[in-house]
Amino acid sequence: MQAQISTVLPKYLHQEEVVAQEYEDLIFSLPKENGWLASYLYKYQGFWHPVRHLQGIITCQRHFDAQDSDVFLITTPKSGTTWLKAILFTLMNRMQYPIAQDHLVLNKNPHDLVPFLEHILYADNQIPDLTSMNSPRLFATHIPFFSLPKSVQDSGCKVVYLCRNPKDTFVSMWQFTNKLRPQGMGTNSLGETFDKFCRGVSIAGPFWDHVLDYWKESKEKPPKVLFLKYEDMKERPNANLRRIAEFLGRPFSTEEEESGIVEGILKLCSFDTLSNLKINRTGKLSSGEENKAFFRQGKVGDWKNHLPIEMAQKLDMITEQKFSGSGLVL
Repeated sequence: MQAQISTVLPKYLHQEEVVAQEYEDLIFSLPKENGWLASYLYKYQGFWHPVRHLQGIITCQRHFDAQDSDVFLITTPKSGTTWLKAILFTLMNRMQYPIAQDHLVLNKNPHDLVPFLEHILYADNQIPDLTSMNSPRLFATHIPFFSLPKSVQDSGCKVVYLCRNPKDTFVSMWQFTNKLRPQGMGTNSLGETFDKFCRGVSIAGPFWDHVLDYWKESKEKPPKVLFLKYEDMKERPNANLRRIAEFLGRPFSTEEEESGIVEGILKLCSFDTLSNLKINRTGKLSSGEENKAFFRQGKVGDWKNHLPIEMAQKLDMITEQKFSGSGLVL
């Protein structure tokens, strides 16, 4: 076994791969490519993951037992996960934590309120004790559908899925990973990372396969999977918040509607509110990333400021080919 990495850097910024002994033979037998942050991405069950995420996925597959009352926020990376974590937490806990100046969303980063399965809870080969979590439990993950623990697929739990236009997704991921790369490692060039993204070599990629699998599940099992688009959430936040509440069996009462709770939740969880909080400007996650790294712009169409037209056209062409006949349009 190799020595443990210093915890000064985010845990997935491994200069060398650190692999638990029980996973070593499996992981190092997988196809690999140079990573965006970690040394390598490994292809497991058709998708690419950094080694730390991959160990978390495998541990989660082996040990996580879903409950019918569980709620999962599942996203492609850089699709508005932080924003929707805040919304879901506030929505699900609105009786216990009414909107007020001391609300938890104003004092904790959304990633601390809604933990990632593979990145946090089951990271580093640990098996967490989840018995103290109140029901319904709220989790987040980037795990592709066919890599979810079987109990998640088979149980009556709910899945809220969020994706984003691939052009904005790519630009946000490119800038996010460059922001987290330590000094001395340099930055990933736009062209190099664009080529990887188009080939599907990105965290939890291929992007299009990830999205399409959950789209199909949402069509086959609408009571289980709610499929959301980031752009639609931004354009019609009120309607989509009500839609989420209905899906989760937590619809707003007439009294709540009259009190303005929908608008209150959206204001509390808005990008402007969250990005200006002290905790999100100065704090760090348990995994080492600075909270401010998760708040860039959150705008729709920012890709126009970064992608040459030929790159945008190539992504559009890939998207059209991948989604052909599915009825899905991003």
